[in-house]
Amino acid sequence: MFPLTTNVSLLSSTFKLPFMSIDNVTFSKDSNPEFFKTLRTRVQASLKDANKTRYGGAGMVFKTVFMCVLYFTPYALSFTGIVTSNWIFLMLWSIMGIGMSGIGLAVMHDANHGAYSQNQTVNKFVSLLINLVGGNHTNWRIQHNMLHHSFTNVDHLDEDITSLPILRFSPHTKLMGIHRFQFVYAWFFYSLMTISWCTSKDFLQMIRFHKSGLLKSQGKSFPKLYSSMVAWKLFYHIYALILPMIFAPVAWWVVLGSFVIMHLIAGFILSAIFQPAHVMPSSEYPLPTETGMIENDWAVHQLHTTCNFAPKARFFTWFVGGLNYQIEHHLFPSISHMHYRRISKVVKETAKEYGLPYHSQKTFFHALWYHGKMLYMLGRPQFATQTTKG
Repeated sequence: MFPLTTNVSLLSSTFKLPFMSIDNVTFSKDSNPEFFKTLRTRVQASLKDANKTRYGGAGMVFKTVFMCVLYFTPYALSFTGIVTSNWIFLMLWSIMGIGMSGIGLAVMHDANHGAYSQNQTVNKFVSLLINLVGGNHTNWRIQHNMLHHSFTNVDHLDEDITSLPILRFSPHTKLMGIHRFQFVYAWFFYSLMTISWCTSKDFLQMIRFHKSGLLKSQGKSFPKLYSSMVAWKLFYHIYALILPMIFAPVAWWVVLGSFVIMHLIAGFILSAIFQPAHVMPSSEYPLPTETGMIENDWAVHQLHTTCNFAPKARFFTWFVGGLNYQIEHHLFPSISHMHYRRISKVVKETAKEYGLPYHSQKTFFHALWYHGKMLYMLGRPQFATQTTKG
Protein backbone atom coordinates (compact mmCIF):
# COMPACT_ATOMS: atom_id res chain seq x y z
CA MET A 1 0.00 0.00 0.00
CA PHE A 2 1.22 3.47 -0.83
CA PRO A 3 2.07 5.72 2.10
CA LEU A 4 -0.61 8.37 2.61
CA THR A 5 1.59 11.43 2.74
CA THR A 6 1.09 14.60 0.75
CA ASN A 7 1.26 18.38 0.94
CA VAL A 8 -2.46 18.68 0.19
CA SER A 9 -4.30 20.46 2.99
CA LEU A 10 -7.25 18.38 4.20
CA LEU A 11 -10.55 19.59 5.59
CA SER A 12 -12.80 17.41 7.69
CA SER A 13 -16.07 18.59 6.20
CA THR A 14 -17.58 19.31 2.83
CA PHE A 15 -17.76 22.99 2.02
CA LYS A 16 -19.14 25.14 -0.75
CA LEU A 17 -16.87 26.85 -3.26
CA PRO A 18 -18.54 29.67 -5.19
CA PHE A 19 -17.95 29.37 -8.91
CA MET A 20 -15.12 31.66 -9.91
CA SER A 21 -14.39 33.00 -13.37
CA ILE A 22 -10.98 34.10 -14.54
CA ASP A 23 -12.13 37.72 -14.18
CA ASN A 24 -12.67 37.58 -10.41
CA VAL A 25 -9.76 35.40 -9.27
CA THR A 26 -6.56 37.20 -8.34
CA PHE A 27 -3.23 36.30 -6.79
CA SER A 28 -1.87 37.86 -3.63
CA LYS A 29 0.84 40.46 -4.10
CA ASP A 30 2.12 40.05 -0.55
CA SER A 31 3.67 36.58 -0.83
CA ASN A 32 7.38 36.92 -1.69
CA PRO A 33 6.71 39.79 -4.10
CA GLU A 34 10.41 40.25 -4.84
CA PHE A 35 11.01 36.64 -5.85
CA PHE A 36 9.87 36.83 -9.45
CA LYS A 37 11.37 40.27 -10.02
CA THR A 38 14.75 38.96 -8.93
CA LEU A 39 14.36 35.70 -10.83
CA ARG A 40 13.35 37.39 -14.07
CA THR A 41 16.36 39.70 -13.91
CA ARG A 42 18.71 36.78 -13.29
CA VAL A 43 17.25 34.64 -16.07
CA GLN A 44 17.54 37.50 -18.55
CA ALA A 45 21.15 38.01 -17.49
CA SER A 46 21.84 34.27 -17.88
CA LEU A 47 20.57 34.28 -21.47
CA LYS A 48 22.45 37.47 -22.25
CA ASP A 49 25.71 36.10 -20.85
CA ALA A 50 25.30 33.04 -23.10
CA ASN A 51 24.52 35.31 -26.06
CA LYS A 52 21.09 33.69 -26.42
CA THR A 53 17.68 35.13 -27.26
CA ARG A 54 14.56 33.64 -25.72
CA TYR A 55 13.69 31.89 -28.99
CA GLY A 56 14.61 28.40 -30.19
CA GLY A 57 16.86 29.19 -33.14
CA ALA A 58 18.29 26.64 -35.55
CA GLY A 59 17.90 23.85 -33.02
CA MET A 60 14.13 24.24 -33.14
CA VAL A 61 14.11 24.19 -36.94
CA PHE A 62 16.03 20.89 -36.94
CA LYS A 63 13.69 19.45 -34.31
CA THR A 64 10.65 20.50 -36.34
CA VAL A 65 11.96 18.77 -39.44
CA PHE A 66 12.89 15.66 -37.44
CA MET A 67 9.47 15.31 -35.78
CA CYS A 68 7.56 15.99 -38.99
CA VAL A 69 9.67 13.41 -40.86
CA LEU A 70 9.06 10.93 -38.03
CA TYR A 71 5.32 11.42 -38.48
CA PHE A 72 4.81 11.95 -42.22
CA THR A 73 7.42 9.53 -43.65
CA PRO A 74 5.70 6.37 -42.33
CA TYR A 75 2.42 7.82 -43.61
CA ALA A 76 3.86 8.29 -47.11
CA LEU A 77 5.36 4.79 -47.09
CA SER A 78 1.89 3.41 -46.41
CA PHE A 79 0.85 4.32 -49.97
CA THR A 80 3.91 3.14 -51.90
CA GLY A 81 2.82 -0.47 -52.33
CA ILE A 82 6.10 -1.60 -50.79
CA VAL A 83 4.39 -2.28 -47.49
CA THR A 84 1.86 -5.09 -47.84
CA SER A 85 2.35 -6.81 -44.49
CA ASN A 86 -0.30 -5.92 -41.93
CA TRP A 87 2.28 -6.01 -39.13
CA ILE A 88 4.74 -3.73 -40.90
CA PHE A 89 1.88 -1.33 -41.68
CA LEU A 90 0.95 -1.31 -37.99
CA MET A 91 4.59 -0.73 -37.06
CA LEU A 92 4.78 2.28 -39.38
CA TRP A 93 1.70 3.83 -37.82
CA SER A 94 3.06 3.13 -34.36
CA ILE A 95 6.09 5.22 -35.33
CA MET A 96 3.65 7.90 -36.46
CA GLY A 97 2.23 7.89 -32.93
CA ILE A 98 5.69 8.69 -31.57
CA GLY A 99 6.11 11.40 -34.19
CA MET A 100 2.70 12.85 -33.32
CA SER A 101 3.66 13.13 -29.67
CA GLY A 102 6.97 14.73 -30.64
CA ILE A 103 5.18 17.35 -32.74
CA GLY A 104 2.89 18.12 -29.82
CA LEU A 105 5.51 18.19 -27.09
CA ALA A 106 8.54 19.65 -28.81
CA VAL A 107 7.32 21.79 -31.71
CA MET A 108 3.79 23.20 -31.66
CA HIS A 109 3.98 23.75 -27.90
CA ASP A 110 6.70 26.40 -28.19
CA ALA A 111 4.97 27.99 -31.17
CA ASN A 112 1.65 28.37 -29.33
CA HIS A 113 3.52 30.16 -26.53
CA GLY A 114 5.19 32.50 -29.03
CA ALA A 115 8.59 31.07 -28.09
CA TYR A 116 9.47 29.31 -31.34
CA SER A 117 10.46 32.35 -33.40
CA GLN A 118 10.78 36.11 -33.14
CA ASN A 119 8.52 36.23 -36.20
CA GLN A 120 4.95 35.83 -34.95
CA THR A 121 3.77 34.72 -38.40
CA VAL A 122 6.15 31.77 -38.11
CA ASN A 123 4.82 31.02 -34.62
CA LYS A 124 1.26 31.06 -35.93
CA PHE A 125 2.12 28.80 -38.86
CA VAL A 126 3.98 26.25 -36.74
CA SER A 127 1.23 26.30 -34.10
CA LEU A 128 -1.16 24.95 -36.75
CA LEU A 129 0.72 21.64 -36.68
CA ILE A 130 -1.60 20.64 -33.84
CA ASN A 131 -4.47 20.85 -36.34
CA LEU A 132 -2.60 18.51 -38.68
CA VAL A 133 -2.47 15.82 -35.99
CA GLY A 134 -6.11 16.09 -34.99
CA GLY A 135 -6.20 18.86 -32.36
CA ASN A 136 -7.20 22.51 -32.48
CA HIS A 137 -4.85 25.41 -31.85
CA THR A 138 -7.50 27.83 -30.56
CA ASN A 139 -8.79 25.43 -27.92
CA TRP A 140 -5.24 24.56 -26.94
CA ARG A 141 -4.29 28.18 -26.38
CA ILE A 142 -7.33 28.83 -24.19
CA GLN A 143 -7.14 25.62 -22.17
CA HIS A 144 -3.36 25.49 -21.86
CA ASN A 145 -1.96 29.01 -22.17
CA MET A 146 -4.79 30.93 -20.53
CA LEU A 147 -6.37 28.58 -18.00
CA HIS A 148 -3.75 26.00 -17.07
CA HIS A 149 -0.77 28.34 -16.96
CA SER A 150 -2.63 31.06 -15.08
CA PHE A 151 -4.56 28.93 -12.60
CA THR A 152 -2.53 25.75 -12.21
CA ASN A 153 -4.30 23.17 -9.99
CA VAL A 154 -7.14 25.56 -9.15
CA ASP A 155 -10.47 23.75 -9.28
CA HIS A 156 -13.03 24.88 -11.87
CA LEU A 157 -10.41 27.01 -13.66
CA ASP A 158 -7.58 24.63 -14.59
CA GLU A 159 -9.11 22.24 -17.12
CA ASP A 160 -6.07 19.95 -16.91
CA ILE A 161 -7.38 18.66 -13.57
CA THR A 162 -10.97 18.52 -14.83
CA SER A 163 -11.40 15.26 -16.69
CA LEU A 164 -13.85 12.39 -16.99
CA PRO A 165 -15.75 11.77 -13.73
CA ILE A 166 -14.01 8.40 -13.54
CA LEU A 167 -10.68 10.21 -13.03
CA ARG A 168 -10.04 12.33 -9.94
CA PHE A 169 -7.05 14.69 -10.09
CA SER A 170 -7.92 17.02 -7.21
CA PRO A 171 -8.88 16.50 -3.54
CA HIS A 172 -11.63 19.10 -4.03
CA THR A 173 -13.66 17.16 -6.61
CA LYS A 174 -16.33 14.57 -5.83
CA LEU A 175 -14.98 11.24 -4.60
CA MET A 176 -16.62 8.12 -6.01
CA GLY A 177 -16.06 4.50 -5.06
CA ILE A 178 -14.50 3.68 -8.45
CA HIS A 179 -11.69 6.17 -7.77
CA ARG A 180 -10.03 3.75 -5.37
CA PHE A 181 -8.92 1.81 -8.45
CA GLN A 182 -7.90 4.77 -10.63
CA PHE A 183 -4.20 4.21 -9.97
CA VAL A 184 -4.68 1.04 -12.04
CA TYR A 185 -7.07 2.08 -14.82
CA ALA A 186 -6.05 5.72 -15.31
CA TRP A 187 -3.18 4.72 -17.58
CA PHE A 188 -5.60 3.28 -20.14
CA PHE A 189 -7.71 6.43 -20.15
CA TYR A 190 -4.54 8.50 -20.62
CA SER A 191 -4.01 6.74 -23.94
CA LEU A 192 -7.39 8.05 -25.17
CA MET A 193 -6.24 11.67 -24.97
CA THR A 194 -5.68 12.40 -28.68
CA ILE A 195 -8.58 10.20 -29.83
CA SER A 196 -10.76 12.41 -27.64
CA TRP A 197 -9.26 15.54 -29.23
CA CYS A 198 -9.90 14.50 -32.80
CA THR A 199 -13.46 13.32 -32.17
CA SER A 200 -15.60 14.93 -29.48
CA LYS A 201 -13.54 16.96 -27.00
CA ASP A 202 -12.62 19.91 -29.20
CA PHE A 203 -16.22 20.44 -30.29
CA LEU A 204 -17.62 20.27 -26.76
CA GLN A 205 -14.78 22.40 -25.41
CA MET A 206 -15.20 25.20 -27.95
CA ILE A 207 -18.93 25.33 -27.24
CA ARG A 208 -18.15 25.55 -23.53
CA PHE A 209 -15.60 28.32 -24.08
CA HIS A 210 -18.20 30.18 -26.13
CA LYS A 211 -20.90 29.90 -23.47
CA SER A 212 -18.50 30.98 -20.72
CA GLY A 213 -17.47 34.09 -22.67
CA LEU A 214 -13.84 33.06 -23.05
CA LEU A 215 -13.94 33.29 -26.83
CA LYS A 216 -15.53 36.72 -26.71
CA SER A 217 -12.96 37.92 -24.17
CA GLN A 218 -10.27 37.04 -26.70
CA GLY A 219 -12.06 38.84 -29.52
CA LYS A 220 -12.87 35.55 -31.26
CA SER A 221 -15.93 34.84 -33.38
CA PHE A 222 -17.55 31.54 -32.40
CA PRO A 223 -19.21 30.82 -35.79
CA LYS A 224 -15.96 31.53 -37.63
CA LEU A 225 -13.82 29.45 -35.25
CA TYR A 226 -16.29 26.58 -35.18
CA SER A 227 -16.54 26.46 -38.98
CA SER A 228 -12.74 26.53 -39.24
CA MET A 229 -12.44 23.70 -36.72
CA VAL A 230 -14.98 21.57 -38.60
CA ALA A 231 -13.00 22.11 -41.82
CA TRP A 232 -9.72 21.14 -40.13
CA LYS A 233 -11.29 18.03 -38.57
CA LEU A 234 -12.66 16.95 -41.95
CA PHE A 235 -9.28 17.50 -43.55
CA TYR A 236 -7.55 15.51 -40.81
CA HIS A 237 -9.87 12.52 -40.97
CA ILE A 238 -9.81 12.48 -44.76
CA TYR A 239 -6.01 12.37 -45.03
CA ALA A 240 -5.33 10.31 -41.89
CA LEU A 241 -8.13 7.75 -42.19
CA ILE A 242 -10.27 7.83 -45.34
CA LEU A 243 -7.50 8.07 -47.96
CA PRO A 244 -5.44 5.25 -46.39
CA MET A 245 -8.57 3.09 -46.27
CA ILE A 246 -9.04 3.66 -50.01
CA PHE A 247 -5.49 3.61 -51.33
CA ALA A 248 -3.26 1.77 -48.84
CA PRO A 249 -2.48 -1.85 -49.90
CA VAL A 250 -4.03 -3.35 -46.74
CA ALA A 251 -7.58 -4.02 -45.62
CA TRP A 252 -9.67 -1.12 -44.27
CA TRP A 253 -9.79 -2.70 -40.81
CA VAL A 254 -5.98 -2.77 -40.68
CA VAL A 255 -5.96 0.97 -41.42
CA LEU A 256 -8.59 1.63 -38.75
CA GLY A 257 -6.72 -0.47 -36.19
CA SER A 258 -3.42 1.26 -37.05
CA PHE A 259 -5.09 4.67 -36.74
CA VAL A 260 -6.35 3.77 -33.27
CA ILE A 261 -2.99 2.34 -32.18
CA MET A 262 -1.24 5.50 -33.40
CA HIS A 263 -3.51 7.63 -31.22
CA LEU A 264 -3.21 5.33 -28.21
CA ILE A 265 0.59 5.65 -28.37
CA ALA A 266 0.54 9.42 -28.83
CA GLY A 267 -2.10 9.91 -26.14
CA PHE A 268 -0.22 7.84 -23.60
CA ILE A 269 3.10 9.60 -24.24
CA LEU A 270 1.53 13.06 -23.98
CA SER A 271 -0.39 12.23 -20.80
CA ALA A 272 2.61 10.52 -19.21
CA ILE A 273 4.60 13.74 -19.67
CA PHE A 274 1.94 16.26 -18.62
CA GLN A 275 0.31 14.48 -15.68
CA PRO A 276 3.37 13.92 -13.41
CA ALA A 277 4.12 17.63 -13.67
CA HIS A 278 1.18 18.64 -11.46
CA VAL A 279 -0.70 15.65 -10.04
CA MET A 280 1.93 14.63 -7.50
CA PRO A 281 2.16 14.15 -3.72
CA SER A 282 4.21 17.36 -3.59
CA SER A 283 1.53 19.36 -5.44
CA GLU A 284 -0.79 21.81 -3.74
CA TYR A 285 -4.38 22.55 -4.76
CA PRO A 286 -5.13 26.04 -3.40
CA LEU A 287 -8.66 27.41 -3.43
CA PRO A 288 -9.60 31.06 -3.85
CA THR A 289 -11.15 32.79 -0.86
CA GLU A 290 -14.73 34.04 -1.06
CA THR A 291 -13.37 37.27 -2.49
CA GLY A 292 -11.46 35.37 -5.19
CA MET A 293 -7.98 35.76 -3.73
CA ILE A 294 -5.34 33.02 -3.99
CA GLU A 295 -2.90 33.26 -1.07
CA ASN A 296 0.34 33.22 -3.10
CA ASP A 297 1.44 35.46 -5.90
CA TRP A 298 1.38 33.88 -9.35
CA ALA A 299 5.05 32.84 -9.55
CA VAL A 300 5.10 31.37 -6.04
CA HIS A 301 1.87 29.55 -6.88
CA GLN A 302 3.64 27.86 -9.82
CA LEU A 303 6.37 26.54 -7.52
CA HIS A 304 3.83 25.05 -5.13
CA THR A 305 1.84 23.29 -7.86
CA THR A 306 4.52 22.08 -10.28
CA CYS A 307 7.19 19.37 -10.37
CA ASN A 308 10.20 18.69 -12.61
CA PHE A 309 11.59 15.25 -13.44
CA ALA A 310 14.58 13.61 -15.13
CA PRO A 311 16.66 16.83 -15.30
CA LYS A 312 19.85 14.98 -16.31
CA ALA A 313 18.29 12.95 -19.16
CA ARG A 314 19.50 14.92 -22.18
CA PHE A 315 17.85 13.00 -25.05
CA PHE A 316 14.63 12.63 -23.06
CA THR A 317 14.64 16.40 -22.47
CA TRP A 318 15.23 16.99 -26.18
CA PHE A 319 12.39 14.73 -27.30
CA VAL A 320 9.74 15.93 -24.81
CA GLY A 321 10.38 19.59 -25.55
CA GLY A 322 11.93 20.34 -22.18
CA LEU A 323 8.59 19.71 -20.47
CA ASN A 324 10.35 17.70 -17.80
CA TYR A 325 11.53 21.17 -16.73
CA GLN A 326 7.93 22.07 -16.03
CA ILE A 327 8.77 24.64 -13.35
CA GLU A 328 10.87 26.66 -15.77
CA HIS A 329 8.19 26.31 -18.42
CA HIS A 330 5.45 27.60 -16.13
CA LEU A 331 7.50 30.53 -14.91
CA PHE A 332 8.82 31.46 -18.38
CA PRO A 333 6.47 30.03 -21.04
CA SER A 334 7.59 32.63 -23.57
CA ILE A 335 11.17 31.31 -23.41
CA SER A 336 11.91 28.39 -25.72
CA HIS A 337 12.40 25.03 -24.04
CA MET A 338 15.85 24.91 -25.65
CA HIS A 339 17.02 27.11 -22.74
CA TYR A 340 15.27 25.42 -19.79
CA ARG A 341 18.25 23.33 -18.76
CA ARG A 342 20.42 26.44 -18.60
CA ILE A 343 18.00 28.60 -16.63
CA SER A 344 16.94 25.78 -14.28
CA LYS A 345 20.07 26.35 -12.18
CA VAL A 346 19.11 29.99 -11.73
CA VAL A 347 15.50 29.12 -10.86
CA LYS A 348 16.49 26.45 -8.33
CA GLU A 349 19.06 28.66 -6.59
CA THR A 350 16.72 31.65 -6.44
CA ALA A 351 13.86 29.56 -5.07
CA LYS A 352 16.16 28.24 -2.35
CA GLU A 353 17.33 31.76 -1.55
CA TYR A 354 13.74 32.89 -0.99
CA GLY A 355 12.79 29.80 1.00
CA LEU A 356 10.48 28.46 -1.70
CA PRO A 357 10.00 24.86 -2.86
CA TYR A 358 11.57 23.46 -6.01
CA HIS A 359 10.09 20.00 -6.53
CA SER A 360 11.97 17.60 -8.81
CA GLN A 361 12.07 13.84 -9.32
CA LYS A 362 15.38 12.22 -10.26
CA THR A 363 14.06 10.18 -13.21
CA PHE A 364 10.96 9.88 -15.38
CA PHE A 365 10.15 6.54 -13.78
CA HIS A 366 10.30 8.12 -10.33
CA ALA A 367 7.83 10.73 -11.58
CA LEU A 368 5.45 8.08 -12.91
CA TRP A 369 5.71 6.12 -9.66
CA TYR A 370 4.86 9.12 -7.50
CA HIS A 371 2.10 10.16 -9.88
CA GLY A 372 0.66 6.67 -9.40
CA LYS A 373 0.89 7.20 -5.63
CA MET A 374 -1.04 10.44 -5.98
CA LEU A 375 -3.75 8.73 -8.02
CA TYR A 376 -3.96 6.13 -5.26
CA MET A 377 -4.23 8.77 -2.54
CA LEU A 378 -6.87 10.76 -4.41
CA GLY A 379 -9.00 7.62 -4.50
CA ARG A 380 -9.14 7.43 -0.69
CA PRO A 381 -11.60 9.20 1.66
CA GLN A 382 -8.68 10.64 3.65
CA PHE A 383 -8.00 12.84 0.65
CA ALA A 384 -11.49 14.16 -0.01
CA THR A 385 -12.07 17.86 0.59
CA GLN A 386 -15.07 17.88 -1.69
CA THR A 387 -16.45 21.13 -2.98
CA THR A 388 -19.48 22.01 -5.03
CA LYS A 389 -20.08 24.93 -7.31
CA GLY A 390 -22.41 27.58 -5.99
